[in-house]
Amino acid sequence: MISSLDFWQVDAFTTDPFKGNPAAVLVLYQELSDELMQSIAVEMNLSETAFVLIRKDEPPLLRWFTPNFEIDLCGHATLASGHILMSEIYSDLNEIVFDTKFVGPISVVKTLKGYCMDFPSRLGEKQDLKDIPNFLLDAITSAARPHTVYKSRDLMLVYEDEQVIYDIDPDFSLLKKFDDFIIVTAKSKESKYDFVSRFFCADDGISEDPVTGSSHSTLAPYWAKIFDKNILKAYQASKRGGELWLEVRENRVMIEGEAVTVITGKINF
Repeated sequence: MISSLDFWQVDAFTTDPFKGNPAAVLVLYQELSDELMQSIAVEMNLSETAFVLIRKDEPPLLRWFTPNFEIDLCGHATLASGHILMSEIYSDLNEIVFDTKFVGPISVVKTLKGYCMDFPSRLGEKQDLKDIPNFLLDAITSAARPHTVYKSRDLMLVYEDEQVIYDIDPDFSLLKKFDDFIIVTAKSKESKYDFVSRFFCADDGISEDPVTGSSHSTLAPYWAKIFDKNILKAYQASKRGGELWLEVRENRVMIEGEAVTVITGKINF
């Protein structure tokens, strides 16, 4: 019976400790129950905890748990998992292909900048602004209204002014009444970035995700159309902040970022 497991905590989309988005990574050599993985994610109390199951004749299986539930796709914890496997477990490899439960295979490739992930593109469907509840828009900010809305897994609200994104201070008690994850975004005024965004997830136990790789599966195809180019650089404007390099390819989005290990330890149970 397993009684302890090694874990790593990685700050993704940054090279600076205590910035970017932290994720816990556990590498498994035998299966754990869903209930135990959920309990470990609660104990870690991060936006996501990644579990990588090493299998003999199949690619490793990657799953992600928030403190409240298993999620279908997570960018920063995928980046963190690739970083740990290629730096701690298989240091001779430059690419890992993960199987996943919900979105099929995902590759992570070591690059000069850090790691590049191959994610599905999912812009979703354009929504009529009048169909978005006023309580939701007010809960995000009463200072401005978005001019464009798209719905995929996440609800993406596009604003005119970048400063609105930085200034948003949501009412999370109201956001908890809304089931969807929420992206807010605007064109960047800084020449080194194309756009900025933030990501709110009041229902998953972490109110705001610091840097969200999976949201860029929606953000990247939208902004690629707006700018009429397929290579973009993005900044997620949370308190911790993080940078992402993006390339849109037909129905895929390449998401590139850096990572740094900040904690190693054991979890005992």
